[in-house]
Amino acid sequence: MSFYLKDPQSRVECPMAWDAGLLGAAAIVGSGWTAEPAGLTIEDAGVGGAVTRVTISGGQAGMVYRLANRVTLSDGRSDVRSILIRVEPR
Repeated sequence: MSFYLKDPQSRVECPMAWDAGLLGAAAIVGSGWTAEPAGLTIEDAGVGGAVTRVTISGGQAGMVYRLANRVTLSDGRSDVRSILIRVEPR
């Protein structure tokens, strides 16, 4: 699990690489992001090959958020990975 620091006023992009061992011959056909607890704003998301990405903003200083990415693969499998985001003023 990756860990990121962000300022409450910043807007940052968080990429997530999905390794070839998981994908095999499959491709990522769907990607969804969630943030818990509430407070981070998901502004934009996308997929490029084996990398998903999300742009986030907001968050309350001193809080740690779990940003989860669920992907669906072309062969019908799905998986979830998470990133921890700690919000601190810089």
